[in-house]
Amino acid sequence: MKKKDIIEGKIIRTEFPNKGTFICEDQKVTVKGVIDGQTIKGQVTKKRKSGCVVRLLDVLEKSPLEDAKPVCPHFGICGGCFYQTVSYENQLKIKEGMVRDLLKDYVNDDIWEEIKGSPKVHGYRNKMEFSFGDEVKDGPLALGMHKKNTFHDIVNITDCQIVDNDYNLIVKCALNIAQQMELPFYHKMRHEGYFRHLVVRRAESSGDVLVNIVTTSQVEADLTKLRDALLELPLSGKIIGILHTTNDSLADVVQADKIDILYGQDYFYEEILGLKFKISPFSFFQTNTLGAEILYKTARDFVGETKDKVIFDLYSGTGTIAQMLAPVAKKVVGVEIVEEAVEAAKVNAELNGLDNCEFIAGDVLKVVDELEDKPDFIVLDPPRDGIHPKAIQKIIDFGVEQMVYISCKPTSLARDLEVFEAAGYKVKRATAVDQFPNTVHVETVVGLQRKDI
Repeated sequence: MKKKDIIEGKIIRTEFPNKGTFICEDQKVTVKGVIDGQTIKGQVTKKRKSGCVVRLLDVLEKSPLEDAKPVCPHFGICGGCFYQTVSYENQLKIKEGMVRDLLKDYVNDDIWEEIKGSPKVHGYRNKMEFSFGDEVKDGPLALGMHKKNTFHDIVNITDCQIVDNDYNLIVKCALNIAQQMELPFYHKMRHEGYFRHLVVRRAESSGDVLVNIVTTSQVEADLTKLRDALLELPLSGKIIGILHTTNDSLADVVQADKIDILYGQDYFYEEILGLKFKISPFSFFQTNTLGAEILYKTARDFVGETKDKVIFDLYSGTGTIAQMLAPVAKKVVGVEIVEEAVEAAKVNAELNGLDNCEFIAGDVLKVVDELEDKPDFIVLDPPRDGIHPKAIQKIIDFGVEQMVYISCKPTSLARDLEVFEAAGYKVKRATAVDQFPNTVHVETVVGLQRKDI
């Protein structure tokens, strides 16, 4: 085999998130975007002593796990919802198998608890970021998601299945009016243009909707017609706020240089496990509300008895876990690097009448040295890349008997567990919670205990 060769093979093993391997000419071949059991055709892109890397060109034969028909008309073009050809039962089997494989050195059958599925398989997301662009170079204005395996091209999304249909109606309306305005989208390479993103958030408990139109400041435009058209839509929920965010950042991210309220207010309330949370345009909140309830119930169960205990909630976000534990703990201290999330956590704690929560803005690596309280228990919910190696050692130095680690990327979790294991901790309980049906992502929860206990 050499570079650019076209080869075929049957996937014999897959690793998280969807990387498969097969054998060709006695060499190991690695390819992304596949399902165990598929026969594929690909082109060699890298040649190494250990094998080669292939770019997927076509699936010649389906996997036995592929037992469903895609329900979304955008499947195969849009870059999301990889598992639409797989029944939800088989999706859970695939995800559970991958997590078990990653954690096999730390988790045996006796402590593994069966994966927990999402209450909703479709229409479960409470937030979506849609991008303005074009489907083909210099084509008409489009609004939707990135095409599969591309950075620039956009798929017009008219019937997305992982959100409530209110989102689809809003996207169609926004695109229609934006096209009538005849203003250009923001070109990421040239850094020119006006329309950037459309961000829609919807409360699961009430159906309240926030619409955020994100543009540059390069054009003076009147968005009144767009606002009025959105308010006339026959939604099942209710638009409670329409915002105009100005973002002149060169990076392709949704951030705010300025926010103007075109209608209503810039927040709504969501309820989860009996607690109320104020959600603003840039608040972090789990994207699957009903799935988050299962995740947090699982975490609370893993934490166990908390009476008279001081709990550290590190990487606390908007303080959801901290507030869930506060009623049955002596005190909860949350640490989060995003200042806006900390301010939201303080507001939400007051909203829920909790006076034993303290939220601190800062990097866990630095803040843990300055904390006056000593923890009896630690909850960890780090970002996708896991915990900074130096921060792990500082966490270990607290010497708590037990910890709970929530991870949205099991490969990062497996790396960090190696450190905890070497420092004298063992996994006593573990499970996976699927918050992202039809996609490759999954949450994992593990309970850690000092080996000398």
